Amino acid sequence: MNVSSVNVTVVLEYRDSFTKAVIKNVIVVVLGISINYINAALIHTFHNHQIFYTNPRYILIIHLVINDMIQVTLTVILFVISYTIYKIHVSVCSVFILLALFTTENTPLNLACMTVECYIAVCFPLRHGQICTVSRTRVLIAVMWATSMLSVLPDLFITLATEPLDFFHSRVFCLRDNVFSNPLITKKKDITYIVYLVIDWFVVFYTYFNILFAAKKASVEAKKARNTILLHGFQLLLCMASYATPQLKQPLLLWFPKNYSDSLFACYIIAQVLPRSMTPIIYGLRDKTFRKYLRRHLLCKMSSQ
Repeated sequence: MNVSSVNVTVVLEYRDSFTKAVIKNVIVVVLGISINYINAALIHTFHNHQIFYTNPRYILIIHLVINDMIQVTLTVILFVISYTIYKIHVSVCSVFILLALFTTENTPLNLACMTVECYIAVCFPLRHGQICTVSRTRVLIAVMWATSMLSVLPDLFITLATEPLDFFHSRVFCLRDNVFSNPLITKKKDITYIVYLVIDWFVVFYTYFNILFAAKKASVEAKKARNTILLHGFQLLLCMASYATPQLKQPLLLWFPKNYSDSLFACYIIAQVLPRSMTPIIYGLRDKTFRKYLRRHLLCKMSSQ
């Protein structure tokens, strides 16, 4: 039995009742709309004030926000499709999966870049303006997307080379393993995730301890930066949970056979939704400048109504 048929069998056997399915879909859609609404307010605030789009830190923040909006929208659409349409054409599913993978792999890269920027601001304040410029930040964002594409697009090329043309006209339950099921892809995916994990955590630990020593020397800014990097690390940990989710499916089936679909739903919320809900809180509401302009925008909107 191939991977696709195994996945379909699991989904059919552990299908939710109508009431439970409606509740889960409502929760996911409401969370998705709420996160995207707050993120849209952040983007609007960023776009309308020059103080933000001339500052590399805020450019990286807003890139993460836009990336999260795309990711949330795609995962919510795929979640709803899995309960309503159920099976879609492989070609359509491939587009959804590829875009979701691009944004998923962008997140840890963006967090690592933000951590380095924070480190430079605290440990090399006199050189920060020379090192972190708007043009370099834009190049860095382009490099992030290029890296994600170089990591993900081989999945498509391998599938095109190994699967018959009819496969792309067939209908499947839209999961990555159902569309990109070649063993080479699985090995490549595992290696990529390990490399991402090692690089990101090295960056987080290195910058955190350097800022920790700087914080001991006094600066309030250094102490704030240390706390920010801790939050980066926590968000990164949640993002990395999405890498571990496929390996958790079999143990979850053994541990919670009667509540398997609920366990998968909990994994989805923790790995896909929760990290994206943190972005507007950490980088929007927590930042004094962003909070001031965002509050002004919301008050103006309320008074105009």
